[in-house]
Amino acid sequence: MWILIVVIIALAIAFIVIYNNLIRKRNTVKNGFAQIDVQLKRRHDLIPKLIDSVKGYMKYEKSVLEEITKARSAYIKANDVKTKAQASNQMSSALKSLFAVAENYPDLKANQNFMQLQEEISGTENKIAYSRQFYNDSVMDYNNYIQMFPSNAVAFMFGFKSTDMFEAEESDKKDVNVNLE
Repeated sequence: MWILIVVIIALAIAFIVIYNNLIRKRNTVKNGFAQIDVQLKRRHDLIPKLIDSVKGYMKYEKSVLEEITKARSAYIKANDVKTKAQASNQMSSALKSLFAVAENYPDLKANQNFMQLQEEISGTENKIAYSRQFYNDSVMDYNNYIQMFPSNAVAFMFGFKSTDMFEAEESDKKDVNVNLE
């Protein structure tokens, strides 16, 4: 009789520990995504300042500026991890193009406002990369936990689902090609 009671108590404790770990890991994933969101918002808040600082110099580069504006709008409208990742990747690509084009404008490269904004955006890009890495590590840990025995049984009982990683698209892995003809 005592053995049965000890086994039931041990199973109950194991169940509680597993459930609490699932909650902790899911919240770590949510926190990781929130950190990405904070950095992406910061980058998007810097974009109008950047565009204003380059408009006068880059009269013939409207397509680059339009691409940045379009990417910014796409991010604002995004409401899940996948669409935010796509919008973020689109913005990264547009910023790479802008900075590549800026190399051909010596006056712009010497402009103090542009240099400061470029530095702030570069710093933000580094923070975004770190946040993405933290998020993806958290997602991997969470997904592994909900797929491994015995935690997968508890995860199934309470409806815990796998989460998507924040991934770069193939187009973002290529070098930026800027044609100024």
